[in-house]
Amino acid sequence: MKITDVRVRKITREGKMKAIVSITIDDEFVVHDIKVIEGEKGLFIAMPSKKATDGEYRDIAHPINQATRESIQNIILDRYEQALEEPEELA
Repeated sequence: MKITDVRVRKITREGKMKAIVSITIDDEFVVHDIKVIEGEKGLFIAMPSKKATDGEYRDIAHPINQATRESIQNIILDRYEQALEEPEELA
């Protein structure tokens, strides 16, 4: 599995959520709404989730093992850091 594209939408308002990210895997499969969150120990990603009828949030898509999660997180956070250095686009 190779992540072939990462698209970062920075969040400008104050809060813990810093960006919303979409990744493309192998130029064939896209996962939207991955969140970059500022936690007590630094940045981390939260996979897309949906609120269940019991009020709990459940991941819609997620890595099956820790190594894959770390690989995806590292790629996303690297791209997020690059996006912070890019000038803001004017509409």
